[in-house]
Amino acid sequence: MPVRSKDGLPVKGTKNRAGRLAIGLSACLLISACTSLGTSMEDAAQSAASGPSGFLPTQSRQPISFEGAQSDDPQSVIGRSQHPRILAAYGGAYSDPRLERSLAAIVGRLAAYSQDPTRAYSITVLNSPNINAFALPGGYLYVTRGLLALANDSAEVAAVLAHEMGHVSANHGIKRQEREQAAELAGRVVSEVLSTDPQGSQAGQAALARGQLSLASFSRNQELEADALGIRHVGRAGYDPYAASRFLGAMESFSKFRNAFQASNPDLDFLASHPAAPQRVELARRHAAEFGPQGTGVTERDRYLTGIDGMLFGDTAAEGYVRERNFYHPGLGITFAVPNGFVIDNTAEAVLATGPGDTAIRFDGVALSERTSLDDYVRSGWIGGLDESSVRPIQMGDLQGITARAKGGAYAFDITLVRVGGQVYRFLTALPAGSTDRLEPVAREISSSFRLMSPAERQALKPLRIRIVNAGVGDTESSISARMQGVDRKLELFRLLNGLEDGRGIRTGGRYKIISE
Repeated sequence: MPVRSKDGLPVKGTKNRAGRLAIGLSACLLISACTSLGTSMEDAAQSAASGPSGFLPTQSRQPISFEGAQSDDPQSVIGRSQHPRILAAYGGAYSDPRLERSLAAIVGRLAAYSQDPTRAYSITVLNSPNINAFALPGGYLYVTRGLLALANDSAEVAAVLAHEMGHVSANHGIKRQEREQAAELAGRVVSEVLSTDPQGSQAGQAALARGQLSLASFSRNQELEADALGIRHVGRAGYDPYAASRFLGAMESFSKFRNAFQASNPDLDFLASHPAAPQRVELARRHAAEFGPQGTGVTERDRYLTGIDGMLFGDTAAEGYVRERNFYHPGLGITFAVPNGFVIDNTAEAVLATGPGDTAIRFDGVALSERTSLDDYVRSGWIGGLDESSVRPIQMGDLQGITARAKGGAYAFDITLVRVGGQVYRFLTALPAGSTDRLEPVAREISSSFRLMSPAERQALKPLRIRIVNAGVGDTESSISARMQGVDRKLELFRLLNGLEDGRGIRTGGRYKIISE
């Protein structure tokens, strides 16, 4: 949640729209954590700016800029125009010279074995905790620091980058753009038919659905093609070709870990538009087997761990920090907690949380003149399905607040507002309509935990980072994971971050990732 104010809870309108919000709140965490290996570059290029960043590993003896090397590439216009939007959407570029040198070595090695030696590449590390990587036409490669935190060696990162290079060399970006333009035109035609022929609405909706399924299938084929191209590229470069299947498995495990309490509505599953993970893992292994048995190629684990030691993990101070079940924002000076069993996700638009029983929570803030009463604001029309008889003032310590109820579709809502000067913070709690007896206790537990932080608390908050530690004699997974700070499910996360889910256990003298300040 950034320092800037947010506006516009999407609940105004029909009851169905309000109902969809509750589902949408549950879906948001799924979408943010389930990005597939090599999510197509256009998926991330829809929201909005700063200048070029990155570096170009090159074998040329003469200094050369990325812009100069790709000046003759007609596709570079697309990448150049979308690059600022990518930076804006993902918190800008993350600068760490040691990390950049480590990645430059990986990209340089891949470039030396590329089947397209005229192609130049620029790689940017995005300052985002989400796990993602993608490419833009013209050789623009992107990887988030969240993905780098999950990877365990250079070979796994090489597999990700080679996959993205595969998207570029296969011109997937251009093909996807053409398909999206055609789909947009088809959508407009269907909309016009529906608006003039109510009787034909069912047929029109079916036509639109078929078009969407066609696009999803096309995307799956692109992903599998990029998998094959990337694994062969990694194998030619001498890296472990099985790294791709390892990392695909790690992402699937992380998805399950992160979304333990997600709603199970398949319509909300982002991975529905991508190949199923077991299928991709098996195909990746088959491609890797072309280069030999497991153990073929280098991994460069120690070199990679040295490169990410000290890298920022999780949110930045400008977004606020999630610490287990607590959210702290040192810039705004506020904090609150969610109940046991809930998972918090701090997104660019709001702080979201999901819990057992399809419970969904959204927290954000808006600027509001102190001349406008909370009662007037809550009744001003931004809440769909508001029960005006439920509006009542509350006192939260020294802070004024107000609560209200709303209904929409199959969901019931509690809306709680609290004023802090010219800012109003909003809690929206949604539960299935059949669970209204749980709504009040959950909403009150969350809102009553809201408070202002002391200056000392704000000063003491530090960002979390990846730290590389050596296992000593007698160390176990439990003893090392206990040293982690600011995260919940420490042992499970430790195993996941270090690829220990196969039961290998700790090796004395081995190097492992932990999370701490």
